[in-house]
Amino acid sequence: MFLDRELELNHLERSYASEKAELVVLYGRRRVGKTELLRAFCEDKPHIFFIATLSSDGEQLQSFSEKVYAFNHSEVSPGFSYPTWEAAFRALTDLPQEQRPVIVLDEFTYLISGNKALTSILQKVWDERLKETKLMLILCGSYIGMMEQEVLSVHAPLYGRRTVNLFLRPLDLRTSCLFFPEYGPEDKFFTWAILGGMPYYLQIFRQTSHPDGGLFDQIKTHLLDARTGILYNEPRLLLMEELREPRNYFSILRAIAQGKTRLNQIWQSSGLTEVTAVNRYLDILQQLRLVTRKVPITEERPEKSRKGIYQIDGHFLKFWFRYIHPYQSSLDLGLLDAVFERHIKPDLIHFAATAFEEAAKDFLAMKARQNELPFIPERIGSWWDQSSEIDVVALSTAENAALIGECKWSIHPLGLNVLLDLKEKAKIFSKSVHIENLHLCLFSKSGYTPELQEQASCDGIRLFSLADMLS
Repeated sequence: MFLDRELELNHLERSYASEKAELVVLYGRRRVGKTELLRAFCEDKPHIFFIATLSSDGEQLQSFSEKVYAFNHSEVSPGFSYPTWEAAFRALTDLPQEQRPVIVLDEFTYLISGNKALTSILQKVWDERLKETKLMLILCGSYIGMMEQEVLSVHAPLYGRRTVNLFLRPLDLRTSCLFFPEYGPEDKFFTWAILGGMPYYLQIFRQTSHPDGGLFDQIKTHLLDARTGILYNEPRLLLMEELREPRNYFSILRAIAQGKTRLNQIWQSSGLTEVTAVNRYLDILQQLRLVTRKVPITEERPEKSRKGIYQIDGHFLKFWFRYIHPYQSSLDLGLLDAVFERHIKPDLIHFAATAFEEAAKDFLAMKARQNELPFIPERIGSWWDQSSEIDVVALSTAENAALIGECKWSIHPLGLNVLLDLKEKAKIFSKSVHIENLHLCLFSKSGYTPELQEQASCDGIRLFSLADMLS
């Protein structure tokens, strides 16, 4: 099931329409839908789609050679191969240029792992021959650190050659919900809060989705069942491919998932002996887009701020380290019902509340793109100091304006007390950061009381519901 990705497809189509040589770099976390995006793009175009594997360099060269040769020839001799990668890349210039062929090298990092000289070889052929053709060459990879270091870095041989650079992010909340038209609003949101916008995970839930089955059954079947759960070991396997010393990284990620978000807290919880080692591991996790460091939105020098907290970047990764990794011994014994009832189900509301705040920030960003905010924000995030905390803040220093909001994942409609509390926080925020044009909003899962709606209407306060965020 292929949904959305209009922005990325438009980028690719514009490059294809240029009628000149294009070197496109597409990368992103595994399972985010890179291959499906490229298949959709290539569907109506002459193309060579090569997916690298973990086989030997010689076997990869032979497989690629066969695909290149087959583009122009009806038959390929068994075992055919160009003698070198340079010869194989040069053979691309012999393809009929009037057809504007697309060449996809998917899982490009596997090729690099098997042949460290490959990027230098490709750079040489690109400079000498390929840049003068009408080829569109797409390098696609899942190992974010390796793609950024070996392909995008200023020290990489291919630096300066790429014409398009796309980092593919997970699907947003609205698009993710399209996988489950039969779900109610809350189950749609819960599914996104647990899986994020990773198409592969969403598709697994979709394939067994049934209105009578319920989301809880999906969680048990696919996430908690140690024998048959497709996603039971997914993060462990993926992270072990990317990380050396996975045990230390796992300790850090588990600490963050359990609410230890400051450096000293993570250090004390991880069991590592030196805080400098924890710092180093956190730097690597940030480079791999597995962890994000957050600071109050008003910090002028975020990298120097002492208020930074760390969060796992990715819903399912956060869920796995919070609820699955700590209880794997019990789950291996088949105690999935007990683990779910005792450790997961009672805490899911809190877990969803955190995701609700993230969804609210994304929603405000969408509103800004649609020109539906009273100013153009420069940043959207959160704010806190020693005495107060605000869930969502859209800030414009240029216009001296801010929109602040609270997010409540509550089973009851919000009453006037929530609005009064927000107004008190607004006073603290305004005094602390000296904002003149301050606007207020609320996000609620269960709506608002008539009294709050009446007061909000009088005060010009924006009220958003879960339905607004999903529609």
